[in-house]
Amino acid sequence: MSILFESSEINGMKLRNRFVRSATWEGMATPEGAVTPKLVETMTLLGKGGVGLIISSHAYIRPEGQATPWQIGVYEDRLVEGLRSMTTAVHDAGGKICLQLAHAGNFAAEALTGTPPLVVSDYEGLAKTPRKELTIEDIGDLVGAYAAAAGRAKAAGFDGVQIHSAHGYLLSQFLSPAFNRRADGYGGSIQNRSRIHREILHAIRGVTGRNYPVVIKLNCRDFTEDGLSLEDAIIAAGLLAAAGLDAIELSGGLLFSRKLSPSRPRIDSEDKEAYFREELRAFKKQIHIPLILVGGIRSFGVAEGLVTEGSADYISMCRPFICEPDLIARWQSGDRRTAGCRSDNLCFAPGREGGGIRCVTGQREEIA
Repeated sequence: MSILFESSEINGMKLRNRFVRSATWEGMATPEGAVTPKLVETMTLLGKGGVGLIISSHAYIRPEGQATPWQIGVYEDRLVEGLRSMTTAVHDAGGKICLQLAHAGNFAAEALTGTPPLVVSDYEGLAKTPRKELTIEDIGDLVGAYAAAAGRAKAAGFDGVQIHSAHGYLLSQFLSPAFNRRADGYGGSIQNRSRIHREILHAIRGVTGRNYPVVIKLNCRDFTEDGLSLEDAIIAAGLLAAAGLDAIELSGGLLFSRKLSPSRPRIDSEDKEAYFREELRAFKKQIHIPLILVGGIRSFGVAEGLVTEGSADYISMCRPFICEPDLIARWQSGDRRTAGCRSDNLCFAPGREGGGIRCVTGQREEIA
């Protein structure tokens, strides 16, 4: 049996294999962020399709942190019942599911929130519309909001939570010198820039307890001028591991990184896959909690090789599951052909139109 189909645990969360569905915006919630039957069905198909751990799309922890329309929310207790319907369906399908906790910060959708976006630092050239720089009191309130959201996630039956600190969203902005120009205890050194992350982790533990899985999605690099470096990312990861974090999903790039974005186009050969693999190997030398790698993985052999060599503990994918929610079941059955995803990113267009994300171009010819 392949190492990818071995069972494992993350802080007591038992997983049937080493495959993770990386979070993505599905565009299937109500305008208020509530779960819909279509979203439940999407998650259920992933569970039935053999995914070991499903990570939900970014759930905004406060109304002003919403990034996109029809995004799920976890900012009020009234949303818990709908979220529970989703976790129940996934569990009935044999899967495990974590809720990703997020705040868009500078990239919040003003047209939806009706308020100026919150930013780590407000400076000339950051944006064309007004921004509100976070005060120390605001940061304390945010920490409390993340903890309250984690409490709702646990009440809704999620098996754990993931803190979203990648791709340029708010917590990623704290880590990045390109966004963080603060002169107080949350700016300057990487120890200061990652302070809010440790405070959030501590606050979540205070609500959920130590035996509840908490992972983070973290940039290995920002791939932009003056952005987060690999060296600083590893330091931040080490501080979080020492503070009791359970696992790290390693990603990279910002929303505007183009060719170096988190969702790179045209992944049509193995040499283009796992585009953060060298950063992963650097992390593995110094970080001793489980590492989950995301980023262009399409081939079973590439995935298996990264885990077998000891660089990755888990393999995370996103777009391939939009195309084939039963990909893992197919691979486990012995059909190890490359995932059918064309990596064209056209799957997000239906979501922007209100219909939810879906594959619109079909699978590659060799999979069809």
